[in-house]
Amino acid sequence: MAETKESSASLSALSNNLADVVERADRSVVAIHARARIPSSGILWRNGVVVTADHTIKRDEDISITLHDGSRVPATLAGRDPTTDIAVLKIEASESAVPATLGDVSRLRAGHLVLVVGRPGDDVTASLGLVSIVGGEWRTWRAGKIDHYILLDVAIHDGFSGSPLVDTSGNVVGLNTSGLARGRAMAIPTSTVNRVVDALLAQGRIARGYLGLAMQPVRLSEDLAKSFGMTDTLGLIIVNVEPGGPGADGGALLGDVVMSANGHSVRDPRDLLAALGPDSIGRPLKLRVIRAGAARDLEIKVRERSAR
Repeated sequence: MAETKESSASLSALSNNLADVVERADRSVVAIHARARIPSSGILWRNGVVVTADHTIKRDEDISITLHDGSRVPATLAGRDPTTDIAVLKIEASESAVPATLGDVSRLRAGHLVLVVGRPGDDVTASLGLVSIVGGEWRTWRAGKIDHYILLDVAIHDGFSGSPLVDTSGNVVGLNTSGLARGRAMAIPTSTVNRVVDALLAQGRIARGYLGLAMQPVRLSEDLAKSFGMTDTLGLIIVNVEPGGPGADGGALLGDVVMSANGHSVRDPRDLLAALGPDSIGRPLKLRVIRAGAARDLEIKVRERSAR
């Protein structure tokens, strides 16, 4: 009987603690009206600054935000980065809205209990789950740099994307999204969000380099790969060259097989996209290619990709 009472007390304490965590997080969770049907969730990241998942923002104007007290305020789109699925909105600072308390992502481990706190309307919603994986740095399918790979085992409710991932201390450790991994629940760590927010507030966009080339993986024979000193049989074949683009100006031709970029082997288009960050713009990218059975070296000056 004593053990039953102790277990009941422990469960009650856990339940109350989780409810307190949701109540605390609730103050910084907003509803964003920028698409049809239901609103998406967002996080008051800083005074006057709201972050959300970029794929949930379906229009650039006529956006409004519902705060935790039910008041509705206009918002402007400060910038968006589709490569990391982060959008930043600005609102007038309000005393009733409390910015999120950010936690330390480095302490997050697989198996930790976490909460998803959303606002797909006037009322707050909560979902309890587990951290499935905490990995290292990775690149999204659009080559955005994410500092930690955080996969979640949690129910995906309406308005999940853009909501905060909250630890059991009530701290926000990430921004949730289902837009980066084929509908699976993931969280973008706070360190990545901070980096993107700073860049978008300063410039309104994330500068990305481009080559004006379309490529796809191609497998070479082992003998051919070995003859060119390749450590892998995969390379990238150029399937389209944009007229007047950087690649065309640098001498790239349809059918060239790219073996390496700046001395590093490439076997997937994302390997090349990783070399086209903001620092690459205006600099030469050295490609080693196979053309007509011979190796050639190309030097392509990277240009900035036009904003979408």
